[in-house]
Amino acid sequence: MKNNVQLITYVDRLTGSDVKGLNSLLNNQLTDLFSGVHLLPFYYPIDGSDAGFDPIDHTAVDSRLGTWQDIKQLGQEYDVMADLIVNHMSAQSAEFKDVLARGKESAYWDLFLTRDSVFPDGMSAEEQQKIYRPRPGSCFTEYTLADGTKRDFWTTFTENQIDIDVNSAAGKKYLDSILTTFAESNVSIIRLDAAGYAIKKAGTNCFMLEETFDFIDDLSVQANKLGIKTLVEIHSYYQTQIEIAKRVDQVYDFALPPLILHSLFTKDVDALVKWLSISPRNCITVLDTHDGIGIIDVGPMDGKPGLLSDNEIDQLVEQIHINSDQQSKKATGAAASNVDLYQVNCTYYDALAKDDFNYLVARAIQFFAPGTPQVYYGGMLAQENDMALLASSNVGRDINRPYLSVGDVEKAQQKTVVKALSTLIKLRNESDAFAGDFSLNGQGEQLKLTWVNGENQAQLNLDLVAEQAVVELTSGDTIKTMDLKSLLTDA
Repeated sequence: MKNNVQLITYVDRLTGSDVKGLNSLLNNQLTDLFSGVHLLPFYYPIDGSDAGFDPIDHTAVDSRLGTWQDIKQLGQEYDVMADLIVNHMSAQSAEFKDVLARGKESAYWDLFLTRDSVFPDGMSAEEQQKIYRPRPGSCFTEYTLADGTKRDFWTTFTENQIDIDVNSAAGKKYLDSILTTFAESNVSIIRLDAAGYAIKKAGTNCFMLEETFDFIDDLSVQANKLGIKTLVEIHSYYQTQIEIAKRVDQVYDFALPPLILHSLFTKDVDALVKWLSISPRNCITVLDTHDGIGIIDVGPMDGKPGLLSDNEIDQLVEQIHINSDQQSKKATGAAASNVDLYQVNCTYYDALAKDDFNYLVARAIQFFAPGTPQVYYGGMLAQENDMALLASSNVGRDINRPYLSVGDVEKAQQKTVVKALSTLIKLRNESDAFAGDFSLNGQGEQLKLTWVNGENQAQLNLDLVAEQAVVELTSGDTIKTMDLKSLLTDA
């Protein structure tokens, strides 16, 4: 993956069409902006109960979007990232339906986890309480087999997402088939979705165990042999992210989005500076994604202090609600059938009260922070909360998952903030300084982020109280200065 800005998008929700349409969009309306694209689940079906993250067939492209040949062609020009959903598959899959019909006689019986397979001697109330789950309620769902037998299947996320036994022969064969399909279709990097929950062990919290690290290690080695790099997606305590980064190709910097908001809200960069001084360098940076704005990534855990205190997190969340005119509250927590305990559902643009300057400053910090930046399609176009879609679907995260057409893209590109962001993206892509060494200096309201690569230097200077933000690019004797406020005025 090139160290340039990447795009995160659903195929159909950005183009209103298919993979060929996305390829055309990248080469026309979005030309020179992105060197790679993370295609959010494009497997059959894209419109399941979890927007593609509950695949019925993980090795099939939804025919409404195209074929593997279309993915392969896209990968000839762009770095393509795809999701490997390691933890579960759809209850509507042929494999699980065969299990329901044939029970233990099914060839796929060992593919799925049951309560008994992890707790053969029974599970105590204490053991069940210890299990970590990102959503309220039980992690088991009772299904009735054709012979009338009832079984509790492990469902970490929803009752339609049946957890896989990744250590079984059937589980390994299943993951092998997906990796092979990816390798044959020019997928160059995979995002290991929900990998932290993949290993279950009696008597533990069943999240990020030592055996989980081993599983991720083995899967990464297997992918690397096929020419595919791995990105691990885990929301957890910030020290856990640092440890994971030592063992994989790349991790997400999920602490960055809330810390930037905290800095802009409080006019104080101290917590952000602390994090950037220790954050993994082999990371993908984001501000927004198809999910909500993570909170657990900066908070305390098990008595250990976080990057922000509980009180600071409460103030952060409340300010997001205020800035979004309480729209985020309608999509977060127990509202809108929401099942995420550690995220606030809101566009990043609305979280910043649609303030163009602060939004551009947030993107500038992201682009200057260590790592390879990804920009979500809604964020690229400074989209506002989609309250109509939220009302229609009653799915909290749909507030930030708009359906757009090419015409919508072209209209959004006329907005001042989008023009300015496009300029900033091109600056990040074109400067050789970002291939060099990073340093930072900051305290209180002031922050300086610097990259130096030989005679090339890129520096971001911020004063949050004075609302000053200046980018300075040096190449030999040539110095170019860009004031972000002027960039918005001139766009």
